[in-house]
Amino acid sequence: MADPFAVTNQAPPLRGVNFFTQDVGLGDALRSYADLAEDPGLRRIGELAGSEEARAHTLPANQNPPVLRTHDRYGNRIDEVDFHPSWHWLMTQAVGFGLQAAPWTSDRPAPHLTRAAGFYVWSQVEPGHGCPISMTYASVPALRADERLAAEWVPRLAATEYDVRRLPPAVKTGVLAGMGMTEKQGGSDVRANLTTATPIGDDGTYQLNGHKWFCSAPQVDVFLVLAQAPDGLSCFVVPRVLADGNRNPFALQRLKDKLGNRSNASSEVEFHGTIGHRLGDEGAGVRTIIEMVAATRLDCVLGSAALQRRALVEAIWHARHRSAFGGPLIDKPAMQNVLADLAIESEAATALGMRLASAVDASGAGQSDQAAAFRRIGLPLAKFWVCKRTPFMVAEAIECLGGNGYVEESGMPLLYRESPLNSIWEGSGNVNALDVLRALRRPESLDAWLLEVASVQGADARLDAAVHDVLQALADLDNAEAGVRRLAAQMALCLQGSLLIRHSTPEVADAFVASRLAGDWGGVFGTLPRTTPFERIVTRAIG
Repeated sequence: MADPFAVTNQAPPLRGVNFFTQDVGLGDALRSYADLAEDPGLRRIGELAGSEEARAHTLPANQNPPVLRTHDRYGNRIDEVDFHPSWHWLMTQAVGFGLQAAPWTSDRPAPHLTRAAGFYVWSQVEPGHGCPISMTYASVPALRADERLAAEWVPRLAATEYDVRRLPPAVKTGVLAGMGMTEKQGGSDVRANLTTATPIGDDGTYQLNGHKWFCSAPQVDVFLVLAQAPDGLSCFVVPRVLADGNRNPFALQRLKDKLGNRSNASSEVEFHGTIGHRLGDEGAGVRTIIEMVAATRLDCVLGSAALQRRALVEAIWHARHRSAFGGPLIDKPAMQNVLADLAIESEAATALGMRLASAVDASGAGQSDQAAAFRRIGLPLAKFWVCKRTPFMVAEAIECLGGNGYVEESGMPLLYRESPLNSIWEGSGNVNALDVLRALRRPESLDAWLLEVASVQGADARLDAAVHDVLQALADLDNAEAGVRRLAAQMALCLQGSLLIRHSTPEVADAFVASRLAGDWGGVFGTLPRTTPFERIVTRAIG
């Protein structure tokens, strides 16, 4: 008889896999915009992301959440947050790779696309620390509303040194940024904000008094904050330490006890005479900070695509090494259908994220008004759809591991807890769907979407029919709000379908269009048409 205490039929840990080179779908998505297959930085990120060293830091950073210290032993207010060493290791790597803001000062081709690929690959290690990385990246386009403030902050934000010292920015080797927008009484309705900003000089310096209900990564060096100035809601640059070395009043009330994102600190903060420097004109706060919102929305899409990808890889890895009911799990037709369905969902999310990142390069370089118009409608579409699909996708991937996926050591519960976040951050589903509706009232935005999907017109009659249905729905925009989520979902699916037809294999594109756009799908994962070449799609997913 077999030894009942021997460990058999268990999948080995996922290690020694390069998360960049292994991802064929990512490579195909990138190839259309830039030649990055041999990029040494991306290869290095992929190698470290798939290493045992990286995996060893994932769970400790989440099992040992940050701790708030409001006062020192003598009673002095310090408002600091202590993190586990694994958090600092993760941050050191991310900043060292330049994922926080390096593209804004880079002279290399396609810097934002390269950074998007790196952020997507590295986020598969541990998603929580991506929050301060994203906010730092997103702060730069907003800071450019003021040349003086941009000159002061952008070079420091783009530096690739992770410096945790609480010092004046001028003497640090690198700084990180955050933002404070929402308040107790308003949430996403930031025009309801009550925090006040009172001018105290002619140089754009103000005193802020009030609160922020959600202030993520309160340990960073500078924040973009919205507050009510005499002429209306305005944006302010709020450093944690002032130029003279004194701490800016930044009273942390508590850290949020969150569903996921537990490695990252999210706080409630009060301002009591806090110094802020006006960014942009008084009354133009939303217009000033909107570029930061757009950039963080891109990272929400990339972060969700990363969660999908990591969940998919874990599911396929387990199925390859696990036997059940007389043979390898991966050979079972029902499991092949599930894995293939998860694979096309993941690749569609990745393709859309990289397309949006390429538009940042094009619009930022002033090369294309069409690229800017595409970002205007593509970002809320992708944010709405990709982020909303992620919890369903990750949950199905957990089922592929069965009970093994339900225990913390597998890392799958961490992915699942994280999966709803990006759909909430920077505006939840309705906010983004309504933003799509606002974009559609601009002819150039609809034209940009049409140009994308029409690029493959005639290649698949099912996609053409879906685009036709969207155009019919757009005939009555005045009464579209009640059905705007259905419209946003259909537009996002058409966009993903067109990208897969252009950049992926015929098998992947056909399965996606047949299931997502032609209705040959049961509404849950694993219900692709029986004629789908499951094995080829799964093999493409991780080789």
